[in-house]
Amino acid sequence: MTASPTAQLTMYTTPWCGFCKRLKSQLGREGIAVNEIDIERDPSAADYVMKVNGGNQTVPTVVFADGTAVTNPSLAQVKEKLTMRS
Repeated sequence: MTASPTAQLTMYTTPWCGFCKRLKSQLGREGIAVNEIDIERDPSAADYVMKVNGGNQTVPTVVFADGTAVTNPSLAQVKEKLTMRS
């Protein structure tokens, strides 16, 4: 897990997820801090991801500070959501 006190969002991931790695890399290049949680190491995180994804452990699942969640978003979708709450 990567924790950042200034993170604007939380990203639920797995170590083998290529989509997770790509989004994390893109967010890093944009200077967007992320709290990353590996659902394979945290059963309560896996339960949360299943809750917001209709019973599926779909990652990346991104949760914003306002509590809204999106599944497998693009960088543009994340940036748009972050801009909307500013």
